[in-house]
Amino acid sequence: MTLLNVKPEIRILGIDDGHFLKGDRDALIVGTIFRGGDGMDGVISTKVLVDGNDGTQKLIDLVNKSRHLGQLRCIMLNGIAVAGFNIIGIKKLSRSTGLPVIVIIRKMPDFGRIKHALEKAGMPERYKEIEAAGKVHSLDLKFGKIYFQFAGIDVRTAADIIRMSSTHSFVPEPIRAAHLIASGITLGESRKRV
Repeated sequence: MTLLNVKPEIRILGIDDGHFLKGDRDALIVGTIFRGGDGMDGVISTKVLVDGNDGTQKLIDLVNKSRHLGQLRCIMLNGIAVAGFNIIGIKKLSRSTGLPVIVIIRKMPDFGRIKHALEKAGMPERYKEIEAAGKVHSLDLKFGKIYFQFAGIDVRTAADIIRMSSTHSFVPEPIRAAHLIASGITLGESRKRV
């Protein structure tokens, strides 16, 4: 487990996927490098297969090959899956990059519904990765309630990082910016809702 001193200038990588349509082969993934919740220092990107199983490795490669790696102290994901059912193994991502991972979730997940959807899609084994991510925690912020999971860090430090980086909404700025950029590229115009 990584011990972090949560400073206002902590470098956080926020990751979100762009819009994709049924039948698309791959989806854009955008990462924004933020100084806490105040300033963006860079943008990185990759593509993953829609409903594939390459997301974890693609994110590991994206982070480890980035020139920003030496400054990064945390990875934030907008949900545990990208590009549909491309589930991210957050413990493997944390181990392989040496960085803690925080999954930001807007609403409490309906795990029964998720499990059913994965079974219906013929991917029941992927639910194990969701279970492996651990308990979902809640956090009350000045803008609203957020939910989160984490790996490679303790719950208190994860909550401190979320609080510190949630400067303009209940979604941390690194995630919000990644969402705006990814949707702006894939849809031609950004959408505010994360």
